[in-house]
Amino acid sequence: MAKLNLARPLAFFDVETTGLSIASDRIVEISILKIFPPDGGRKESKTLLINPTIHIPEEVTKIHGISDQDVLDAPTFKQCANELVKFLEDCDLAGYNCNYFDIPLLMEEFLRTGIDFGTNERKFVDVQGIFHKKEERTLSAAYKFYCGKLLENAHSAEADINATYEILEAQLEKYPDLKGDTTYLHNFTSRSRKLDFAGRFIYNEKNIAVFNFGKHSGKSAEEVFKTEPQYYDWMMRGDFSLHTKKVITEIFQKTKQKTG
Repeated sequence: MAKLNLARPLAFFDVETTGLSIASDRIVEISILKIFPPDGGRKESKTLLINPTIHIPEEVTKIHGISDQDVLDAPTFKQCANELVKFLEDCDLAGYNCNYFDIPLLMEEFLRTGIDFGTNERKFVDVQGIFHKKEERTLSAAYKFYCGKLLENAHSAEADINATYEILEAQLEKYPDLKGDTTYLHNFTSRSRKLDFAGRFIYNEKNIAVFNFGKHSGKSAEEVFKTEPQYYDWMMRGDFSLHTKKVITEIFQKTKQKTG
């Protein structure tokens, strides 16, 4: 039976938000459970309510139970960003569907405050990726399937991240082929080789950065920006995430250096 075998802390986290748009919605609550190496024996947790500075729609409040009134006196993300950076220092990240929502949205919040929260050296473990490859269920069903429990207070960030941690432990026990080290789990749960969190750009089989959407899908990003630089300008004005814009700016600048 595999056990978690950590080279550095693994931070399970979950966010509740004003909606599902990575580019325009905001975090209203974040909960983090930090597991320390080598085997997760020591843990620390942090849960913060955050004032998103925009309205929380009533239909969203019905899901996670957090209203405008609840966050009225809470700090904004900018006010607690440094606290979160310090708490997540030298941590790999884990969660449930985190690669496609929680991590991109968290990075967007950091970029919005002017903080480039480093991701190149971090590993990302998406517990949903294991679940979908092995069983294909929702978080509540995963909790019942792996842990034999009903998930109380679903859509509460703290309940969700604790359940996610318990699920990963149960998955390692159930599947002998799974390894407990973060690098293996990062590779196992990654669904594609994305350059940006939104997946607008990916690496192809030749390790070339290509478009993953629109009329240029499958084409080399450098080649498109070289022959059609106005497409870069269009993307920078468009409703793309800040992280996507950061990535394409790096590609565009690299293209300009090559072409002189």
